[in-house]
Amino acid sequence: MDKTVSRGTMPDGYRTAFAPAERTSLEAIRQESLPFGDIPLVRAILDSIPEVVVVLNKYRQIVFANEGIHRFLKSAETALGLRTGEALQCVHATETWGGCGTTEFCRTCGAVRAILAAQKGQTDTQECRITRAEGLDPLDLRVWATPLTVHDEVYSIFAAADISDEKRRHALERIFFHDVLNAAGGLTAYAELLQTASPEDLGQFHEVIRHLSAALVEEIQAQRDLMMAEHNELALHTSNVDSLNLVREVSDAYRKHDVAREKVITVDASADQLSFVTDVRLLRRVLGNMVKNALEASANGATVTVGCRSANEGIEFWVHNVRPMPRDVQLQIFQRSFTTKGNGRGLGTYSMKLLGERYLHGAVGFDTSADRGTTFRIWLPKMFPWERSAASPA
Repeated sequence: MDKTVSRGTMPDGYRTAFAPAERTSLEAIRQESLPFGDIPLVRAILDSIPEVVVVLNKYRQIVFANEGIHRFLKSAETALGLRTGEALQCVHATETWGGCGTTEFCRTCGAVRAILAAQKGQTDTQECRITRAEGLDPLDLRVWATPLTVHDEVYSIFAAADISDEKRRHALERIFFHDVLNAAGGLTAYAELLQTASPEDLGQFHEVIRHLSAALVEEIQAQRDLMMAEHNELALHTSNVDSLNLVREVSDAYRKHDVAREKVITVDASADQLSFVTDVRLLRRVLGNMVKNALEASANGATVTVGCRSANEGIEFWVHNVRPMPRDVQLQIFQRSFTTKGNGRGLGTYSMKLLGERYLHGAVGFDTSADRGTTFRIWLPKMFPWERSAASPA
């Protein structure tokens, strides 16, 4: 389907999930664009701005765009007639007949909300994350939308700045300091207790201090690895792995974690014992995040179940908890900028996706319902891709 032209008559019974779906024709768009393109000084000023600046009509279609938009478009495409999500190649912009703004996911999009606010006469600033087509990096954007009236017609000026590096740095800083200070604070407290501890308590305190020290090192390594992964600088170290031993190891480790207090972790009785090749350090981190996420979502007394099985010529690891996931969380769960744990917290699900798919060549997902609860999964090939190619030319 050519996105630059009218999509024709709306299908019978079509209902948008958020913003209106109606559009105008490309011919009408070209007429609307004339007042904006005929002023050379305005075009020169806007083209000198490195970020995206567009003018949208009442149908949220682009009638004028500066040069900043073209780095997001395919080489043969024009921005005229597109909506912002279509121009930025958002994965949800082509899911429905209505396009950008009309899917359920669009309800959480800061860009669409800002544009709708401008259409009501309000200037609005939002942040949003746009997941883009395969092979394209996602975008963390700060967007502005403000109303504009030209020849009695109401338009919106929309601008977007890429804040991915800013978001990444701030999130890592907040999480790093939060988690490191927690572990360091525990170490300090127990070190002080050692000074007055009775001989029978020394062994217990030494074990707690050893555990806190290991947690501190692990937290530093996790943040370092995440930063390197985002810059495509993370080195992989593959080895043979026993699936059942790994599941038991991760489960045992998290039984000692604070989030497991008054909760139960169990290994599924039917878990398969399979041998495969992967980077066990990264897989352990992905599974650990799944277990921690499930524990944080569970009420006291609840059980979190961990398992593994052969699936689709590979291996699937899964973690289940009995609580369903709210729909608004489902729509945003793997986004870097989304968290249910407060400002700057909650990169666990994002790192699952990043490490599990980009580095381990797997597939990360979940299913959730009121009657079955929530299950996170990661599927992995039994043989790492470069190991497979070395073993067989086929």
